[in-house]
Amino acid sequence: MPQPYLTLAEVEAVAREAHAGQTDKAGRPYSEHLQAVADGVRDRGGSEEEIAAAWLHDAVEDDALSAEWLDRAALTALTKTIVLALTKREDEPPESYAQRILDTPGALVVKESDLAHNADPARLAVLDEHTRARLTRKYAAMRRLLGLPPL
Repeated sequence: MPQPYLTLAEVEAVAREAHAGQTDKAGRPYSEHLQAVADGVRDRGGSEEEIAAAWLHDAVEDDALSAEWLDRAALTALTKTIVLALTKREDEPPESYAQRILDTPGALVVKESDLAHNADPARLAVLDEHTRARLTRKYAAMRRLLGLPPL
């Protein structure tokens, strides 16, 4: 009998545990970012599969969970595909990364929420001027590549 899919609460617990001890650039617990991205996807009308992907969007890229774990996990194929689409590859040009997101159903809503939280002025305000300017340019460039309006 096939194993049922993880619930959103279970996905959240896995993500929180996988990223335990990690902090963002401002020194805040990384789980706050994951929560904000998941909430943003929910607020944008995202599906449960997209919300699950939001919780896991950085897990493989950050080596918090392995690609093998993702492959075996009790998640829908769509959730797994979105997570992999959002996983940046070594030396990958931003244009290729953006195109993969655009080509993957459900990935854009997660990335839009991720970029919105990353570019939140309150989050950026605690960073030094050089880092704040660099990240602001980076996030704006990705929004342009994805066809999203400026913040």
